[in-house]
Amino acid sequence: MALLHRAELHPTKLELLAAWLPTREWYEGEADAEVVRVAAYRFDDPAGEVGIETLLVRAGDGPVHQVPLTYRGAPLEGADDRLVGTMEHSVLGRRWIYDAPGDPVYAAALAGAVLAGAGQATEYFEFDGGREVRPPSMDITSDAPAGALAPAAGAVRRVVDGDPTVIVTDTVELAVVRRPGTAPAAGDATLTGTWGEISAPLAYACLR
Repeated sequence: MALLHRAELHPTKLELLAAWLPTREWYEGEADAEVVRVAAYRFDDPAGEVGIETLLVRAGDGPVHQVPLTYRGAPLEGADDRLVGTMEHSVLGRRWIYDAPGDPVYAAALAGAVLAGAGQATEYFEFDGGREVRPPSMDITSDAPAGALAPAAGAVRRVVDGDPTVIVTDTVELAVVRRPGTAPAAGDATLTGTWGEISAPLAYACLR
């Protein structure tokens, strides 16, 4: 489960993305248009240290883009080139925001979702001593066989930016579709997302 905080963020996630996305070669957003959130989903970090959230965003009439992010309480060593920016979180303090394909915690979570159908994390707020669950804004499903297990992903050996963005680990090759709905997925298993009336591949994986 993913614990959410009713917090103020400076800058906001969308403000960070408005500056960062135009620097990506796979981005096709409308120039000078506001970046807006379309939907989102989260994965669990078993250690409870890293926030893992994937945003679907759009700028103006441009296509929907998929942007996986990890939120950390300290810099990730060797990942300066994946840093989206930093923000001040009114509850958690300073957070380092990374383009998730370069983060091994994300690679492990994505492998579990694609190859083993681990699904998305349930999001909740703590409220009056109890829990208030936030309904998901989208659904994700894997076509992996029932009962399938994902291998331990291990270290991220290489990230190839583009659409898709390819993550090569010790045991699996993962592909993150940056503009869902623009191309079919091809791999041993596929993760599909559904929001509104749209259903499209989000990611796929091949065992190495």
